[in-house]
Amino acid sequence: MVLTINRLPSKKQILLLFFMLFSAFLSGCSSDVVDSNVEIPDRKWTYRNHLKVPFEIKDSNKSYNVYFKLRHTADYRYANIFILVHFKDQKDKVTKRYQFKLAKNDGEWLGSGSGNIFNYTFPLLTNHRFLHPGKFEIEIEQNMRDNPLLEVVDVGLLIEPN
Repeated sequence: MVLTINRLPSKKQILLLFFMLFSAFLSGCSSDVVDSNVEIPDRKWTYRNHLKVPFEIKDSNKSYNVYFKLRHTADYRYANIFILVHFKDQKDKVTKRYQFKLAKNDGEWLGSGSGNIFNYTFPLLTNHRFLHPGKFEIEIEQNMRDNPLLEVVDVGLLIEPN
């Protein structure tokens, strides 16, 4: 005799899932926090693969912190990373180059993590006040010698009110 188990969710489970997703959607809409991550295909970050994050600032009187987020494997070849960050509003574009240290001189990774993946959150702008409310975009590209840059799992951007 074969026992068949019904693996379809019940109506209560579907309703609960819908309620949780709807609540998450509503709470995300009311928040000033922008949190974006993009997985790097095949862990090969190419020059052409830019992270672009559009966002809107409604209150230019608030100050914001902007962070670059990075995850890489233990097989990443360098102790640092260089990135280009393009800050854009409706009129202007400002580009800055950043270098972030990922490992100590002895090779020990500075990031947190478990297993083979290491996480970092680096400040790009702290206590930054946007000059005006409106739509903005931050674009990030890798600026290392290697193309593609191997063993980068994902990159992201976090913008939060201070």
